[in-house]
Amino acid sequence: MPWRESTIMEERFRFVTRHLEGESMATLCREFGISRKTGHKIFARYKEHGLEALRDQSRRPRRNANRLPMPVEAQIVALKREKPHWGARKLHELLAKRLGPGVPVPVRSTIHAVLDRHGLVEHPRARRPRATGTPLGDALAPNDIWCTDFKGEFRLGNGRWCYPLTVTDQLARYLLLCEALEGTREAPVFTAFHRLFKERGLPAAMRSDNGVPFAGRGLYGLSPLAVWWLRLGIRLERIAPGKPQQNGRHERMHLTLKQETCRPAAENALQQQARFDAFQEEFNTERPHEALDMKTPAEVYAPSPRPYTGLPELEYPLHDQDIVVSSSGVIGLCGRPVFISSVLAGQRLGLREVEPDVWLVSFMHYDLGYVDLEARTLQTIDNPFGAPPPSPS
Repeated sequence: MPWRESTIMEERFRFVTRHLEGESMATLCREFGISRKTGHKIFARYKEHGLEALRDQSRRPRRNANRLPMPVEAQIVALKREKPHWGARKLHELLAKRLGPGVPVPVRSTIHAVLDRHGLVEHPRARRPRATGTPLGDALAPNDIWCTDFKGEFRLGNGRWCYPLTVTDQLARYLLLCEALEGTREAPVFTAFHRLFKERGLPAAMRSDNGVPFAGRGLYGLSPLAVWWLRLGIRLERIAPGKPQQNGRHERMHLTLKQETCRPAAENALQQQARFDAFQEEFNTERPHEALDMKTPAEVYAPSPRPYTGLPELEYPLHDQDIVVSSSGVIGLCGRPVFISSVLAGQRLGLREVEPDVWLVSFMHYDLGYVDLEARTLQTIDNPFGAPPPSPS
């Protein structure tokens, strides 16, 4: 039997968690040695019953809030307008009566998330406004927006691949970084940005596409790199998929970079990095730019006044409690495990009870969604980071 008897719930939890983070069902089934039918059955049980479904005995069904039918959502909104002073708990009971026997009733956190989405939840005045993300803006000063991307990979003379990681200042066109990497793995990218932040300080916003490692397939499209940027107070800007022109200034620099350093490519990575370094120096200090009134980027750019001093501590004075997410993406709430997302592993979250057994979950000043202790799953709301959540696989 593919499942180890002594850790069957642990294996099921790992299987479900990785599928929630975007890994395909076919790949996971092959790795765990089970049929796709079994894999879909396990995941369907989790969607219906929550974490309790991963035990050997199933529990009573609960509806997946993220697939709420529109007529039911409309009825929740209508009931709230009919009973404006009622909360999700009372509306849940009234909705059950209106829907009649045998019709699944959304759990309270789902009802609360629906009300919030329709602007029918009153937040305390003392709370900071929930961030909803921003459209792509124009920089008014250096370091307002940094743009980052990988220029298309290419082969070196020795046959190895080169993935140039680049960063520019949107206003000054200053080429802050051009690093010859062997791939898009997160560790070298973290190292490159750590060095860049120590040298140049922090930008107000970082603009990127939706590919790895800048974005992920988990909660709200976050990746570990994006979470680190958020912790440093850097706002996320994401261009729309398939629209590189929204990062046009950066793409134009890539064209010049490719023409002058990669045709033909150097023999090895060290020689290619030397070419990048020489290009960066010339691009910043010698090449005049028409959009800068024929000044060079170095004449316009200045290091950021926000120094990099490491990660600040997270505090939640307006929440009832705070808790650190485990390595598997789970928090313990009132003695019960609740899956949030493994991309937030090690991060401290704030929790505030908005109704009996319904908790608002926040990361920094961003509201992630609601948890109902009955369902023990996070019901997401409008994306607080400005990019739509990935479609479920």
